[in-house]
Amino acid sequence: MSEQSRRPQRPAKPYRRPQKDPVRVLAFDALRAVDERDAYANLVLPPLLRKARENGDFDARDAALATELVYGTLRRQGTYDAIIARCVDRPLREVDPPVLDVLSLGAHQLLGTRIPTHAAVSASVELARVVLGDGRAKFVNAVLRKIAQHDLDGWLELVAPPYDEDPEDHLAVVHSHPRWVVSALWDSLGGGRAGIEELLAADNERPEVTLVARPGRATAEELLTEDAAVAGDWSPYAVRLTEGGEPGAVAAVREGRAGVQDEGSQLVALALANAPLDGPDEQWLDGCAGPGGKAALLAALAAERGATLLAAEKQPHRAGLVAKALAGNPGPYQVITADGTRPPWRSGTFDRVLMDVPCTGLGALRRRPEARWRRRPEDLDNFAPLQRALLRTALDSVRVGGVVGYATCSPHLAETRAVVADLLKQHPNAELIDARPLLPGVPDLGEGPDIQLWPHIHGTDAMYLALIRRTA
Repeated sequence: MSEQSRRPQRPAKPYRRPQKDPVRVLAFDALRAVDERDAYANLVLPPLLRKARENGDFDARDAALATELVYGTLRRQGTYDAIIARCVDRPLREVDPPVLDVLSLGAHQLLGTRIPTHAAVSASVELARVVLGDGRAKFVNAVLRKIAQHDLDGWLELVAPPYDEDPEDHLAVVHSHPRWVVSALWDSLGGGRAGIEELLAADNERPEVTLVARPGRATAEELLTEDAAVAGDWSPYAVRLTEGGEPGAVAAVREGRAGVQDEGSQLVALALANAPLDGPDEQWLDGCAGPGGKAALLAALAAERGATLLAAEKQPHRAGLVAKALAGNPGPYQVITADGTRPPWRSGTFDRVLMDVPCTGLGALRRRPEARWRRRPEDLDNFAPLQRALLRTALDSVRVGGVVGYATCSPHLAETRAVVADLLKQHPNAELIDARPLLPGVPDLGEGPDIQLWPHIHGTDAMYLALIRRTA
């Protein structure tokens, strides 16, 4: 008998089934949808949470944690990628995307939350066992233990280049924005380091839910009776839910008398509605109306003056959302499916026209953090012809003496002032109106005559608005 055969055999460890954590599995599923289907988290997450609540898997604390894990991971994805890259023995592009999602979720728990280190690692490894299998769970365990050796500040000292050597790359890593976005925002904002750091930091903050009381159907005072509700800073129709919450739980929202709308979006509609006109004020147009937030507010404001709103949207499913948003409006309105570059209406029909054009969305990175990673500089070239064509349509659609509002949810100069400057150069029958006096009480609106709102200054999305009067 051999020596080896006489040794007592150590009993094999019994196999332990991985423990499924519904919160982290849901967060992982949401990240996979964002990555695989180019979905937006703000559209993917609510139905997942609703289904989990209906199944009895979630309470309010679970929903809050899942939301933080998804949005926090997406906002800090660039920073976490730089850290993970230091802890693996291969280029990140060679790490399977599902594995990278688990690692990013783990990194956020370790570096961006108050979850204890041992709990963050063990929960992430258990998630890996559930969604990836035992083999890759060992890889996840090894990488997260390396990440746990430093806090976030310690890692940033290691992975971010010094500001003095490369300021844009430093800010890109520290504040988790692509370098080209940092550069573009800095150009639009102007000024020194403090302002751009404040802006980038604001993009990484969780935005509060902002409601709009639709005039003639609800009041801000009614919405202020909700828990943790405070009045908006600038719009008389805005109410903020300071502790988040589910807007659908608000009766006025369920009934369509109020809606969810960023305060910057409300201000754009109000400025157009308050612009002085020469002559009648009876026909209004929203030429890019989907999904309907500005159209609903404009329709309500128009109804108070006896005016009619035509809301046009090219995409049929988005036109359906506009119709739903406007349903129940007290005044006359019409929703149509139409291409704003080939309009079915006659030239010079309208007194007021809003063109909130498709854009890169760089002004709404608080609400759609994944957009910063999805967009590319070449997207600007793709949007430019459409933006200019829609603005030309808007000017052609308004009567002499009427006003056009050109709006974007992007502060990029190529999508804002460059588009307006091109129009004014080609059309001597148009002039800019100073929009700043139309938003009394709103500070720091720039040199004018156009308006640029900022998350770190106004607490809104970075909405841009230029008001243009047709003079001949």
